[in-house]
Amino acid sequence: MKAIMVVGTTSHAGKSLITAAICRILSRRGWRVAPFKGQNMALNAYVTASGGEIGHAQAVQAWAAGVAPWVEMNPILLKPQGDMTSQVIIKGRAAGKVGAAEYYEQFFEVGWQAIEESLRRLGEEFDLLVCEGAGSPAEINLKHRDLTNMRVAKYLNAPTILVVDIDRGGAFAHVIGTLELLDPDERALIKGVVINKFRGQRSLLQSGIDWLQERTGIPVIGVIPWLDQSFPAEDSLSLIDGRSSNPTGDLNIAVIRLPRISNFTDFDPLESESTVSVKYISPKQPLGHPDAVIIPGSKTTIADLIALHKTGMAEEIQNYVAAGGTVLGICGGYQMLGKILADPEGIEGQEGRYKGLGLLPLKTVIAGQKVARQRLVASNFPQEGLPVAGYEIHQGRTRLIEGEGTQPLFDDQNLGVVDDTQSVWGTYLHGIFDNGPWRRAWLNRLRQQRGLKSLPTGVPNYREQRELILNALADAVEPHLNLTPVLPQSN
Repeated sequence: MKAIMVVGTTSHAGKSLITAAICRILSRRGWRVAPFKGQNMALNAYVTASGGEIGHAQAVQAWAAGVAPWVEMNPILLKPQGDMTSQVIIKGRAAGKVGAAEYYEQFFEVGWQAIEESLRRLGEEFDLLVCEGAGSPAEINLKHRDLTNMRVAKYLNAPTILVVDIDRGGAFAHVIGTLELLDPDERALIKGVVINKFRGQRSLLQSGIDWLQERTGIPVIGVIPWLDQSFPAEDSLSLIDGRSSNPTGDLNIAVIRLPRISNFTDFDPLESESTVSVKYISPKQPLGHPDAVIIPGSKTTIADLIALHKTGMAEEIQNYVAAGGTVLGICGGYQMLGKILADPEGIEGQEGRYKGLGLLPLKTVIAGQKVARQRLVASNFPQEGLPVAGYEIHQGRTRLIEGEGTQPLFDDQNLGVVDDTQSVWGTYLHGIFDNGPWRRAWLNRLRQQRGLKSLPTGVPNYREQRELILNALADAVEPHLNLTPVLPQSN
């Protein structure tokens, strides 16, 4: 099968972004391409049409390639739980919870088999695979059990691009050091170096490029400028407490940066609204007086709920609602809004029964079987009849324990509720803000409370804006990237 590989000298060198850009560039040239990442560790997940979980970054790369996301594009997904363990997802399905040492004992062979099977299926359907590595391919203590870097490149005999982040400094040392630590057969696959996140004049860098090419015998095939395009982050390390989008926006929305926050890509559409300022708030920070508070998803809901109580943020949120504030909880955040959360089997690691925020009359029990599926429903609020698409990923089962004071948010009452004052909203639906008309209707309620003019609700869904972002990314990268050294001679 035909493939190219993208690895990085470090984490956050820009592998995911470069992979997405390549997928869009080649798709526009007429190639039928697919992304691939053998193993990903991330709490931002997406549910495919088949009901399987993959890393959200691979879903974005699939959309960049112009194809639907498949579980084979990310056959192993590790979802950290914060206690030195991770939930293991194999080909879209939960396969267990293990610590790092036990993972490689129990899942290395199974994982590699899933990778081989996935590569074969993708190879049968696509002209070219654009494969992404993870972290660095030169971690000496990990190379013998690395499932996703040069083991994949060697299996595919894939021409490989080495990406380095020049903005953090030491780029030439990172490239030389990485190449020195690769085995000879691994190094032989490196066909090009991409210098990413460059600020400044290219002419001032040229002498360094010439030296690097002469020293290594490997061409520098790209110098990618610093890009300001909004691109979905892969993990929560990119979230800085106090970070605010559109700081001059009419509305201020606070997202609680839970210790184990997941699926914060839910808020990319909100950040795309020029009239909305989205600010991430640590539970240890003052809540302030935003126009709305969002409690996002969490990989370990009970542990994060405990953190809210210990820091005093739970009481701040309760007081905020009592004073007339608006709160929306998604998935784990929805569960926290209820009165009781119970984990009788300790599935999330916190066995027992816990007091929620008490803002909705709900009880949630953590169950062994995970719900993961795409959904298409109709809204009841804030505007009746709006079609809303999204996906569920949760292990909790939530039910009303009192019959009054709430209304179903959608025509499927199991997906969420809103209280009678429309101050407290809760839903299991990830991607809810991707739905343009629903997002605008919800924002307009906040605007009305502030005496602001309503925004038009006849807007497209976020996927259309995402297409513009992906095209802008490809437009920004393509003039600075020469793919000829790594591409097959013809498609």
